[in-house]
Amino acid sequence: MKNRVSAGVFGIVLGSFGVHKFYLGQIGWGIIYLLFCWTSIPGILGIIEGILYLTKSDEEFNNQFH
Repeated sequence: MKNRVSAGVFGIVLGSFGVHKFYLGQIGWGIIYLLFCWTSIPGILGIIEGILYLTKSDEEFNNQFH
């Protein structure tokens, strides 16, 4: 089972490199984030996704990333 807080922190801190996507098992998206890490787009998306992960309830998060 994936930890919601870990995924959120990974998204905010290391979102530019797609670490949160790799952590959640979304390898394809992780590679895309890694390929475009030289732009600011993955970083911005990582921050947004990290905040969304942290604001979800544990039940919602587990249903989405089971």
